[in-house]
Amino acid sequence: MDEASLRTFIEQSDIRIKKLDDEEIIFDLIGAEPPLANALRRILIAEIPTMAIEKVEMWQNTSIIPDENLAHRVGLIPLAVDPRLFEFKTSAAKPYDATNSLRFKLHVTCTKKNPGEKVQVRNAHEEDLHYNNASVYSGDLEWVPIGDQQERFETEGIPAPKPLHDDILIAKLRPGQEIEMELVCEKGIGRTHAKWSPVCTAFYRNLPDIRFTEQIVNEDAEELKKVCPMGVFDIEDLGKKGKRAVVKDGGVACTTCRECIRDERFASRVDLGKKKEEFEFHVESVGIYTPDELVIEALAKLKEKAVFWYDQ
Repeated sequence: MDEASLRTFIEQSDIRIKKLDDEEIIFDLIGAEPPLANALRRILIAEIPTMAIEKVEMWQNTSIIPDENLAHRVGLIPLAVDPRLFEFKTSAAKPYDATNSLRFKLHVTCTKKNPGEKVQVRNAHEEDLHYNNASVYSGDLEWVPIGDQQERFETEGIPAPKPLHDDILIAKLRPGQEIEMELVCEKGIGRTHAKWSPVCTAFYRNLPDIRFTEQIVNEDAEELKKVCPMGVFDIEDLGKKGKRAVVKDGGVACTTCRECIRDERFASRVDLGKKKEEFEFHVESVGIYTPDELVIEALAKLKEKAVFWYDQ
């Protein structure tokens, strides 16, 4: 890309945020080609690092769940830990330490609240009420500091590592059943395993491009508005000249269901298309990063890749 082309790209490119909250960001990416949009999507899914449980040391498991299934379940629990505080474990031979790992433990035993009581219940929920620790949740995981982690985190004001949500069900127990394990967390990326992916969803679509080849007026305009299930069309009052159909909000609600052009009256008068260099992105965070942080991290990673290949 020459300097003039680069300047044109910068002038025509834009990001317009439509929605931003604690869980999701929706934004329009303007002036980008499909490979760039897809690269951003793939980075969001597979190349932004997080911390996840990688190794499970199972000391006791008398629950109904097999060891390998239980290990897999706990491995998918998202952790409220900033991965930028840790290094990658670069090889299997490298030992776990305070700079590249976290450790948790889980030890839960189910007992009867009243040992001599005869339990008569109508369903499993009522039965649970008579037991201690009938359900094992992610909130039962306890952080075990490695080396100087606790002192360092307290000094720097970093919250203690914990599961992102305390109410994720791990297992159901009955009296006498026990689970005891130690869990080791590593830094990784979604390309290695989905448990490291920081997003619930990350997808985009081309923005619709809806045009009229000729004006649709009066009764036909009313019919066109009714036939669209997404409310893409609206009516503009022309005063004495009657009414005409217009595209509402740029047609952003259009799902290309094609209902409007199935009707013979509108098939040749409504042109449905897509804007090839305008995309609507939806990014929903697992919660480790805020949605806007995810996009910033992805753009930084994309820049890093571009610089790498430019220098080759």
